[in-house]
Order: sequence, then structure tokens, then C-alpha cells
Amino acid sequence: MAENNTECLVAGAEGVLSMVGTPIGNLGDLTPRAAQAFRDADVICCEDTRVTSKLLAYLGISKPLVRCDENVIARRAPELVERLLAGERIAFASDAGMPSVSDPGQVLVDAAREAGARVEVLPGPSACVTALVLSGIPCDQFFFEGFLPRKHGERVKRLRRLASIPGALLFYESPHRAEASLEAIAEVFPGRVVALCRELTKLHEEVLRDEAPVLLERLRERGELKGEMVIVVAPPSEKELERLQAVLASGGDEGAAADPEELLRSDIAEGLTAGDSANALAKRLAQKYSRKKRDVYNLVLEAQQEA
Repeated sequence: MAENNTECLVAGAEGVLSMVGTPIGNLGDLTPRAAQAFRDADVICCEDTRVTSKLLAYLGISKPLVRCDENVIARRAPELVERLLAGERIAFASDAGMPSVSDPGQVLVDAAREAGARVEVLPGPSACVTALVLSGIPCDQFFFEGFLPRKHGERVKRLRRLASIPGALLFYESPHRAEASLEAIAEVFPGRVVALCRELTKLHEEVLRDEAPVLLERLRERGELKGEMVIVVAPPSEKELERLQAVLASGGDEGAAADPEELLRSDIAEGLTAGDSANALAKRLAQKYSRKKRDVYNLVLEAQQEA
């Protein structure tokens, strides 16, 4: 290996780290430039050698593979940087989509740049952007969160901190945690439209879209769905954003600003002002907020008495 590195340096070759975007489902989405990067690489670093082996077999490419998942990438980065500085070409791929975006890769990029090695990115598919466009939710502004915390209380707390962002919110989620995440989203954003996008670019691609509490009930009726998912939450309405900003400006916090009880009472007041009957209003808001109709009906009666 040392002799080969010397030959590379003598020939004036420049090592390069190529961060390669790979398909999120449909193999036809792999770009010709990405395929060429794999062919030109001296070694291919990947999140899972089994997954990347299948992709390389599809391309008819055989190259040495080095596992660089999140557990080992920091430990292997120094050796890989040395190889870059010696003139080798290293391609890096996660299991699907763009490396470093909720996937391993950033540690190696940072180490390579700090050492003065050349880094290039070969654009490719990205699940979060694909889902955002497919969802039909306004995408002129958006915030990508990645995965929400595992515990319900922490999920709710994090969602409340994101409540005042004036754009769509994007989350990655696995099938067995999708319902739990939607429960938290419905609790914090009961009035917002949410899209659950799954099996992106695959044969059974699907988008389920509705107000958060309604979507949660639809998911419960269907049972656990298969495939990795992206959840897209619509931006706050102008009225919601004004209320959030007013609370924050007065010294309150995001949790208070996004309090579902406050939002429910606000909707009750609006409905009564619009002339809705107590029964119709309770039925509509009970579904919207995933509450018992009787409980909402009692809140409506209280509001009528206070008016």
C-alpha cells in the first residue's frame, strides 16, 4: 500500500473524498456521475456493506468496502484521511439518500476538510425534499428536524419549541414509531395538516394527508405501515403564528404558545361567534383535537355561559 501511495504522489494525483447520494428506493435514480465515482474509487466507505454491495452488483462494480456506520466512523476517520492525503480516491455512501443528512458522513467530511483534503458532493436523491414536494404542503420555507426523541414527553417538548417556525416541519420516522410521533404531533398541532409519506420512489409509494388528529385515527385503523417514512407538518397559519409570537414577546415560552387546551378554547370561541350550534361545534372539534365529544360539549356550554 505504501508503494502505491508513493506512485500516486509522484504522478501528481490528488486524493478526493466523494460523498455520493444514492437512491432512496428506485435504483434508476442513481446518477451517471455517482456510478462513475464508484468506478473510480480506490475504496468505498459505506454505512452497511450488505446494502452497498447490492447497489454495486446492480452496477457491475467490484470494489473494496469499508464499513463506516455511526459507531465506527469517528475511529476510522484518521486512517481514511491519511489515505486521501496519499492520493487515494474514497467514495462514501449511506444506505440511501444523501450522506450526513440523518446518516453517517459528517465526521469524515469534517476530518478531511480540517486536514486540507479535497471533498466533493455528488448530488442525489433526498427523502426529506422528495417528501416535501410530494406532500403538497407549501415548501417555500421548511425546517428539517430528522428523528424526534423516543420518549413522549421529550417529543412534545421538542415540537413545542418548533411551533413558531414559519415553515413546514419535516421528520424522519420508522414504521413502529410513526403512531407515537403522530400522537405527539396531534397533541401540539391539532389544527395543522400533516402528510405521512412512505415507500418514496418505490412501487407502493403513498401519501396519507389530513389534519393531525384525523390522520392519527386513520393510521390507527390501518395498523402499522411498512417502509421508512417522512412526516411533513404544515406551517402555522398567520393567526397561529401571530399568537405564538405574541406569547413569546410577552415572555412566555413555546410550550404555552402551543398549548392544545388554549387552541381548543380559541376554536370554540370562533365557532360560537360564527353561529355554530353547540352540538355541531363539539362534534367537529372533538374529532379535530382527538377529545371525547362530551368533554368538548361541556367546554362549549361553559363558553356560551361566559359570553
